[in-house]
Amino acid sequence: MTDTTFTSQHKVQAELGGRTFSIETGAIAKLASSAVLVSYGETTVLATVVRADPRPGLDFFPMQVDYRERTSAAGKFPGGFRKREGPPNEKEVLTMRMIDRPIRPLFPEGFIDEVQIQCWVMSHDGENDADVIAGTAASAALALSDAPFAGPTATVRVARIHTDDGITHVINPTVTQLDYSDMDLVMTGHKDGINMIEVGAAEVDEQGVLDALAFGYDQLQTLLTLIDELVSKCGQEKRLGDNMNIVPDDIMAHVKSVCEADLTAARQLQGKHERGDKVRELKKALLENHYPLKEDTTPAVANESAKRRSHASEAFRTLEKKITRKLIVESGKRADGRGYNEIRPLEMHLALFDRTHGSAFFQRGETQSLVSCTLGTGKAEQIVDGLLPEYSKKFYLHYNFPPFCVGEARRIMGPGRREVGHGALAERSLLGILPNPDEFPYTIRLVSDITESNGSSSMASVCGGCLALMDAGVPIRNTCAGISIGCFTDENGGSEVFVTDIIGEEDFFGDMDFKVSGTREGITGIQLDLKARGVNLDQVKVVFEQARVGRLDIIDQMESVIPEPRAKISPHAPRLVTIKIDPEKIGKLIGPGGKTIRALQDKYGVGIDVEDDGTVIVSSPDASGIESAHAEISALCEEVKPGTIYEGKVVSTKDFGAFVELIPGTDGMCHISELADGYVEKVSDVVKIGDMVRVKVINVDDQGRIKLSRKAAILDDAARNGGNAEEPAPVNAD
Repeated sequence: MTDTTFTSQHKVQAELGGRTFSIETGAIAKLASSAVLVSYGETTVLATVVRADPRPGLDFFPMQVDYRERTSAAGKFPGGFRKREGPPNEKEVLTMRMIDRPIRPLFPEGFIDEVQIQCWVMSHDGENDADVIAGTAASAALALSDAPFAGPTATVRVARIHTDDGITHVINPTVTQLDYSDMDLVMTGHKDGINMIEVGAAEVDEQGVLDALAFGYDQLQTLLTLIDELVSKCGQEKRLGDNMNIVPDDIMAHVKSVCEADLTAARQLQGKHERGDKVRELKKALLENHYPLKEDTTPAVANESAKRRSHASEAFRTLEKKITRKLIVESGKRADGRGYNEIRPLEMHLALFDRTHGSAFFQRGETQSLVSCTLGTGKAEQIVDGLLPEYSKKFYLHYNFPPFCVGEARRIMGPGRREVGHGALAERSLLGILPNPDEFPYTIRLVSDITESNGSSSMASVCGGCLALMDAGVPIRNTCAGISIGCFTDENGGSEVFVTDIIGEEDFFGDMDFKVSGTREGITGIQLDLKARGVNLDQVKVVFEQARVGRLDIIDQMESVIPEPRAKISPHAPRLVTIKIDPEKIGKLIGPGGKTIRALQDKYGVGIDVEDDGTVIVSSPDASGIESAHAEISALCEEVKPGTIYEGKVVSTKDFGAFVELIPGTDGMCHISELADGYVEKVSDVVKIGDMVRVKVINVDDQGRIKLSRKAAILDDAARNGGNAEEPAPVNAD
């Protein structure tokens, strides 16, 4: 028998969460700069790194991260006509961002070599999700390469499950375990701290999240040790290379002497446009007066002038960053004049548009969001198909960031990675306050259009989204708001200040953008982006408290506009009624080839969605038809019980009695002796085929045969009418 396995040159492994986590290298992708095969359970990810010389004229770090889930990894075929994977789906895009964000800041300033990271899911067991495995795999591949990566990092997921013994934290929970968790926390860390956090939670208090972070950081040390062990065996020597884009000291000193005073004054102008225009004016004057392009001379001189001009431009950006940080840390002066904990002025309006089911306008300073809410039926659910079993989403939020929101005219394209990421953050922040589908069966779509932006547009989407939900009459649990906290340190890293509600420039020049969403009860969403090396739990605790105070202030102002969801949904929203039937009756409701359910939909002008658990949702653009459809479905699927009176149709007559259709597909037999109160010679003397008659169920035998009595129904009706036993004449349905 031929052995089809391969032998890696180096392999390390350790136990994490009761499963073996292994990293191996040396057998696959040997022409890449480095490659690893990482396995956890029966899920395996291949991660490769390629380093190459930078493209000519490049002045930034062009790292690319790509993550793909091959459906073959789970023994599945791709959906669609082509049967081949296409562009990355939302899950893949979000994972790319999750891998990129903690890794990028760990490369040195001025490093501009091409670095391309690819992660492919080669095997997926349906329980151990590959996203966090890929995050650690990418870090391990970088650690083995010669790229100057100041890692390694490791990525883990933490769940929080309530048991009889109290709260239990689970590292890298399986998909099944995560279903029982009130928190989905993904974090990345290194030996010096945490440098990426993403959280979706069901109103978990700050201490609960801190405890989960502490648990996760302790557990990821196992992975860091594992990577260090592998690097000690086969890691390459780190090298900066010959392409560092570092500003020469003489240019940095010259730019500082020419621009520092004017740039310091410009950075204190409070209007975004006024401040931006003045900074651009200073930069243009610097480059034109001191570093002009010399294109009318020799190529060597022209190239040198272009290079010095590029360095001067970078020196100006570095100086602006230092001035901004110095003003905030040493002078307490933020660009727009606010105090450290001060939130920009808020403006909120509801019901902006006549035909939307709910809408809201939310503005914080120079950031504004228009949010629309649409309510739909089960047919509007978003179907998600990938390596995990197919599932549907009853709530989703789409975020749009058009060029005009920042005063630009550029190519208009579909949603990019940033838009997908911001939308996902706002979506999971609001997911924790939505009602149970049993209570509110609608499918909900929010669209957040950013119409003006100067920082924290994702948090504006959370606030505006919550207002739109309330305007639409969605019975949310609590009001939810989001706020972003930034951090600035001095040049020596000694002094440190945290600022609330950062604007775009504070995000650009600061150390972090720590977004926290939640209610009065607790946190529902977190996203941490860092430019600094990392944060510790003490710093996170400070951020949580500052964010809590800020979001409570915003919630108070939101509830002054609308204190609770509207009592009724929009008249333009579809009406839904939920019926619970015996799952064994689903086939009867649908009928042969869907005949019965289609007939009901056509008869009453409604939509009918049936779920596997017996939940039936009847929908209509208006209320007409819903009650009648509800009654007929209930009758069709109810269990026929003795004592119940039905209005039925005679479908057949025999010498011994008549067969009456009680509900579509269910007949009962009324014996000739039960047709009237007295002697009946022939069935046809009382009823004929097509007549509608009232009958009472008098017995259902063990075989499900139903015995009816018209006589008993007449007597019951007479008793209710004060003893009048006059027999009603049968009505012919034809």
